[in-house]
Amino acid sequence: MLKIICVIPARLYSTRFPKKILALLHDKPLIQWVWEKACSISCFDQVVIAVDAEETREVVQCFGANYIMTSQECPTGTDRLIEVMQKCSMRADIWVNWQADEPFISEQMIKDLLQATSDSDIWTLKKRIINPSDILSPHITKVICNHEGHALYFSRSAIPHYRDQNPLQLYYQHIGLYAFSQTALEKISQLDSCDIEEAEKLEQLRFLFHNLRIRVNETLESSLGIDLPEHLAKAEKYLGLLSS
Repeated sequence: MLKIICVIPARLYSTRFPKKILALLHDKPLIQWVWEKACSISCFDQVVIAVDAEETREVVQCFGANYIMTSQECPTGTDRLIEVMQKCSMRADIWVNWQADEPFISEQMIKDLLQATSDSDIWTLKKRIINPSDILSPHITKVICNHEGHALYFSRSAIPHYRDQNPLQLYYQHIGLYAFSQTALEKISQLDSCDIEEAEKLEQLRFLFHNLRIRVNETLESSLGIDLPEHLAKAEKYLGLLSS
């Protein structure tokens, strides 16, 4: 049996929506929704929130979550996950990075993520893009893979570029849910940023640049991340539909 630890990196001062993880969604803070959903996933041996502020610590204590204080200097969620691993001398076969603004990830998405864990260093998800406007949106990260399902490149641009008109154009959105092997995290902790990562502002390009194998499994499931204040209203509406 594989030991799987789920870490929820909870950065308080996000750029586009500061303190969003503490914003109320149906009278519960967003981070509590994420914690409860992660705890409901049957394959996780442990779930921990990596907090970076006293305000967040007080909130997660109130609903009884396991947490670890981490530095406010961590530039990415992966760096925060690495700090948890190193600070607590924890070991696992697989580390899942579950973003603190994703309360609606399903158990099926986790199963899709972890469906093949023997031939790669990192695992993530993709979903076919249906809405044409998403193809050109820089807020939607696209991914292309090789014949084995490993990532070739991620971009905010439309990839691949079809030189000729093609009625069967296929584009895939990258779903930002990651799983790492212990060895991959230990290697990433030693890596410097690279030019393509800085250009696209996508940390996964650092992993590719340094020859880590990223397995991209397809999912048919959808999630609803909370990136902006208006997304909170969509989430309220979605919860209302679920309860009706």
